[in-house]
Amino acid sequence: MSKHTIKNYLHRLKQFMVWIAVPVESVSSEEVKNYIDVLLDKRLAPQTINGHIISIRRFYTYLKDEEGLQMKNPAIRGLALRLPRPLPQHLRDSDVVLFLKSVKKDRDMAIFMLMLRCGLRVEEVANLTLDAIDYRRSQIMIKCGKGAKDRVVYISNDAAEALAIYLHQRPVTRERKIFLVEKGRCKGKPISVRGIQKRIEYYARKSGIKVSCHQLRHTMATQLLNADADLVTIQDLLGHNRIKTTQRYCKLSNRKAQRDYYQAMTTVMKRTAIDNASKLKH
Repeated sequence: MSKHTIKNYLHRLKQFMVWIAVPVESVSSEEVKNYIDVLLDKRLAPQTINGHIISIRRFYTYLKDEEGLQMKNPAIRGLALRLPRPLPQHLRDSDVVLFLKSVKKDRDMAIFMLMLRCGLRVEEVANLTLDAIDYRRSQIMIKCGKGAKDRVVYISNDAAEALAIYLHQRPVTRERKIFLVEKGRCKGKPISVRGIQKRIEYYARKSGIKVSCHQLRHTMATQLLNADADLVTIQDLLGHNRIKTTQRYCKLSNRKAQRDYYQAMTTVMKRTAIDNASKLKH
């Protein structure tokens, strides 16, 4: 798992250990339920609370499987809070145009185009290195993406051009990561995830378009689906483990559903018209 994930697990476990008033091996599901109530009182989001439950459950799984302690896991299945399943938010084509018009820095344009055309996550952009770009094959190797998985994505002509413009004026440095801080104390060092998020927040205010890094990735998936790209292909490009995750975009792809409907209905009507004509003759 990533360093960020490990840090979160440790932080959540520490909070739980400070709260419980009984030995670790004596914790029951009732204590965990009471702890959930405490987290609810703190007005934590359901998804955050479920993250705490997962941390506790995996810790007790570790104690049993790795340390050999014979005990029941107190973070039993069924304690998790129900989560809403909002559809992925994507940008309309007109909003994409307005947003990109507001982007003036070559570095920022290259960053956003990699999200919009290649479907990269913000962490993947921040960690992108020079040797990952294969211009000859028009592809990028994403190493250790989400879930520590590698995958290949393809780069469109406009994204490749935006990246080439930035690389042409990028300072000569031994730093392997592509995108660098351009001002301040950290000048010349790799830009952080938060740094990229701040840049998109700046352009969102400037353009008046409500947009986030992940929305650019969602937009790419929706646009591909509307252009009749295969669902499995989109799954591979986005690096989704399960096809069900990718299928959520089908609910957004109204233009594809519209085309599929009218194409199928045209066939149905032709068949029905023939049948009706036969009946009228008889």
